[in-house]
Amino acid sequence: MQRRQPIFNVPGVVLWLLALFFAVHLVRYLLSPEQDLWLTVAMAFIPARLGGHGGGLPGGEVAVVTSFITHLFIHGDLTHLLINSAWLLAFASPVARRIDAVRFLSFFFLTGAIGALTYYFINGPVLVPVVGASGAISGLMGAAFRFLFRGFAGGADAGMRGVPLMSLMEALRDRRVLIAIGVWTVLNVMQAWGTVLVTEAAGIAWEAHLGGFFSGLLLYGFFERVPRSGAGPAGDAAPAC
Repeated sequence: MQRRQPIFNVPGVVLWLLALFFAVHLVRYLLSPEQDLWLTVAMAFIPARLGGHGGGLPGGEVAVVTSFITHLFIHGDLTHLLINSAWLLAFASPVARRIDAVRFLSFFFLTGAIGALTYYFINGPVLVPVVGASGAISGLMGAAFRFLFRGFAGGADAGMRGVPLMSLMEALRDRRVLIAIGVWTVLNVMQAWGTVLVTEAAGIAWEAHLGGFFSGLLLYGFFERVPRSGAGPAGDAAPAC
């Protein structure tokens, strides 16, 4: 007897993230233009905050820290929100099926914060609002590259839970992974040169994409516990670097 599969097989933590994205956008839609501007600036990651200019901006000094997370939930417009939501569904779902919700959210927020910091290190303490979840979603893409291609080749189960995770060295020696990394990097460099037109909110750009992506690729192994060599499915587990 064949077991029925749900039409929408999306992990709960991913659905909650999507719900928060749309809830924040709805709240902004219901606010006056002045209130919307205040909330957007208070939640956005603004590099100038790290240069000592946070006190005079909405959110104050607290936003110097909180904006590393809150900027992920602000999107420039509905198109930006829908693009990021589709991208999240594509790459968050396979990752969320492999690790628990706490690790997933920790990884999501960490790579998003690194994406924002990458923007800061490249551009300096500029007074530009960085918004949107693109950096964190790029981190999920980098994580998925550690198992996605092996799953395609091996005919994995839905969600790729049974696909072994590549070590970092294995991933960096895999031609498919290297080609995908190269294509993603070139696309973002082209975007930096202004030769690719991509709809983005103010402040989100190739810097956040690449920072999130490479941090996801490099760090994901610390978030997924895999059986040690020779251990069975129920054997001891250790972080996969």
